[in-house]
Amino acid sequence: MNVNLIIDSTTDLRPGLRERFTVVPLTVHFGDQEFIDGVTISHREFYEKLMESDVLPSTSQATPAAFGDIFEQVVSRGETAVVLTLASQLSGTYQSAVIAASDYPDSIYVVDSSSVAIGAGILAELALRLRDQGLSAAEIARQLEEQKQNVHIVALLDTLEYLKRGGRISATVAFAGSLLSIKPVIAVKDGMIQMLGKARGSKQGNNLLVQQIEKAGGVDFDKPLLLGYSGLSDVLLTKYIEDSRALWENGTECLPITSIGSVVGTHAGPGAIAVAFFHKS
Repeated sequence: MNVNLIIDSTTDLRPGLRERFTVVPLTVHFGDQEFIDGVTISHREFYEKLMESDVLPSTSQATPAAFGDIFEQVVSRGETAVVLTLASQLSGTYQSAVIAASDYPDSIYVVDSSSVAIGAGILAELALRLRDQGLSAAEIARQLEEQKQNVHIVALLDTLEYLKRGGRISATVAFAGSLLSIKPVIAVKDGMIQMLGKARGSKQGNNLLVQQIEKAGGVDFDKPLLLGYSGLSDVLLTKYIEDSRALWENGTECLPITSIGSVVGTHAGPGAIAVAFFHKS
């Protein structure tokens, strides 16, 4: 039986994989302007607007009806599906998918990634591998539930401005941090943004990022790995890869890179770099 893989538009994938998924879009709001994520606004256009705007954008969850239309098509073909959404702590999109799937208990399996962006992306890529191995939808969903506990996202921010705008730090802290070239290192765990440390300047920040990856248990190179950047340029990510070469050179010949979308980009701002990986068992 054919297994469909369905994700929402906040899932960031390595280039070339998106066409292998069915994508349910969220809606991005800049004030009174409304855009369909990935359809009427690209990542590049999002960051251009983010840097021009005085207010932070917001996102609206995908509706049960949006999922329901897709589920009905899947079931009418006699097929099954695994649905992977961004963390339920960040959006009602997971709940929308659960509501829509309630009519198809033996055909549609919904998984809360407990992550977002490239973190959800490596889980989605794992789902592809499992499907290619011939696993059923139920088996894939069960594996994702187990493996999501091993997913880590760590990121180095280039600016404190967007944490200030989002109310996560005070204007005083942001101003002092900019004077001292403070670069925060954050993680996304169980759908929540956590502060892991602060570095003076990019080089120290890159070193701290490497330390946090090692602290998490190191990278399992047998599973998907993805690096991401926010904004319009990957220059800072390229520098990080050079500075941390020892972390990767014996594990993989090619590091996949992608642009980070709106949910993380809103709070991180442009210039952030991030790594999503499964830790070693």
